[in-house]
Amino acid sequence: MATTTFSGPIRSENGMQLISKNTTTGEVRNRSRGDYPQDSRRYDLWEYFQQLPALNDYLTGSETKDFGSIADGDEEAEEVTVTGAALGDFAMASLSVDSTDLVVTAEVTASNTVTAVVLNNTGGAIDLGSATLSVRVFKLGNVTFDKSKDFEVLGTNMTTALVDYPSAHAGMKMTTAGADQDQAILAPHLDSGQTAWTGVKWGTENSIRYETSIDITNITNVKVWAGFKLTNDQLIATDADQIFFKFQTDATNSETFADFTKLHFVHSIGGTDFISQLPITVAANTQIHLVIEVDANRQATIFVNGKQYNITSTSGTTGTAVTEVGPSQIATKTGALTNDVDFIPYVGIEAGAAEAKILNVQYLSCSRNVFE
Repeated sequence: MATTTFSGPIRSENGMQLISKNTTTGEVRNRSRGDYPQDSRRYDLWEYFQQLPALNDYLTGSETKDFGSIADGDEEAEEVTVTGAALGDFAMASLSVDSTDLVVTAEVTASNTVTAVVLNNTGGAIDLGSATLSVRVFKLGNVTFDKSKDFEVLGTNMTTALVDYPSAHAGMKMTTAGADQDQAILAPHLDSGQTAWTGVKWGTENSIRYETSIDITNITNVKVWAGFKLTNDQLIATDADQIFFKFQTDATNSETFADFTKLHFVHSIGGTDFISQLPITVAANTQIHLVIEVDANRQATIFVNGKQYNITSTSGTTGTAVTEVGPSQIATKTGALTNDVDFIPYVGIEAGAAEAKILNVQYLSCSRNVFE
């Protein structure tokens, strides 16, 4: 179709798509991001990593303490055990009662030990009575105010220093620490009330949608997963309900797929696992655009790089080969997912050997109906 000028608004009942077409084969791919145009009945979140995620690395400890009557000019100290605390870490303390102008401070004074001090400079004696003394320790090197308030990184031996902006890619990159089975996992902040990414529920009854764009720098000895899960674990057996993509090069600390060169899609319904082996050979340094859509019947369908794929209805552990959805064909979706299951969006990489592995993530998006 040649360039056309319209004098009025373009209207469509079922959205619009930005597509690309191969001039030789005629193959058409959907290059749109998200629901385009965005529907006012939907709630959308997008993350482009203007601020890098960091390790949510703080430690806590508490005990019940009665300091008794503290005379003016005196102070009382109490040691609280905080496993993992080390000299040089930052610490703070709080009491579950009104401190009535007493000064409450905290300091890491030995390994696994925080000393809280209550100082009275009020001009008279004060007795606070029994209270809960709580301390929080922030690990040295992870106390920043320029990191993402919405996302964190976690995983075996993961640190904030292993998150950066890549030199040749858009988005951000996560690097594993260098040992076998080290992990780098991206997740919305899991602290209660921290972010809408976890405050808003991504329930199976909400017609949820997951989208991300990633690329893997090296595809030897690696496992990569992306999608909606209950936990951050890459092992399929961990979550009874889940819908996510997975690529792995071997079965070590994982499942035995029939073909380790292919991208797979995993969905689990009430503890029964279904593994679809997609006709997609994963290549290094190649963008992979992943989309999962769940409809009003709680049935999921998937898209990879703008092409829709069928999903197996055969349960199993090694992967069942599926095909692309052809022109004028109706996609085979999952069965109805378990009702009222709230998922968390994850992206992760795990090393399968003693070497650092890099996963680049360009963006992450989730959407759902405003009301189910």
